[in-house]
Amino acid sequence: MPLRTIVKYWLPVLLWMGFIFWMSTGMFSAQNTFDFFHRLLRSVDPAISNSMVRLINNSLRKAGHVTEFFISGMLVFRGFRAGSNQPRMLRWAMFSIVFIVLFAASDEYHQSFVASRTASVLDVCIDTGGGVLAIFYSMLRQYRKGRGRKG
Repeated sequence: MPLRTIVKYWLPVLLWMGFIFWMSTGMFSAQNTFDFFHRLLRSVDPAISNSMVRLINNSLRKAGHVTEFFISGMLVFRGFRAGSNQPRMLRWAMFSIVFIVLFAASDEYHQSFVASRTASVLDVCIDTGGGVLAIFYSMLRQYRKGRGRKG
């Protein structure tokens, strides 16, 4: 595979992985995001309770996991596909899923070394779920594209 193709399809994956690694630092700890949302939500509704802010913070953090890894799943599937139109969708999907699981686990492992973060098997599952959703979505798009060319 030419270097240009590798860069085109895998550089976005590496950049996105770097972004997720940065999001796994103490800067984005639960306490820091709680403080941010607490100030923001109190400016909108001064009577909002801490428990409601905590619920919103936790919900948005979990949604962030899904979103980050949904994007990862799309990028990784695209990377394994590398512009090919050959019918290897299951192969690309399987490689992508393994990649996402390993990346999700490594992200949580990284967080285990950050004092203000915790590693969680549940977060690995949430991350993997977001990635797998994206891979299925990518497969569906690829399938529809293929059908459109034949019909």
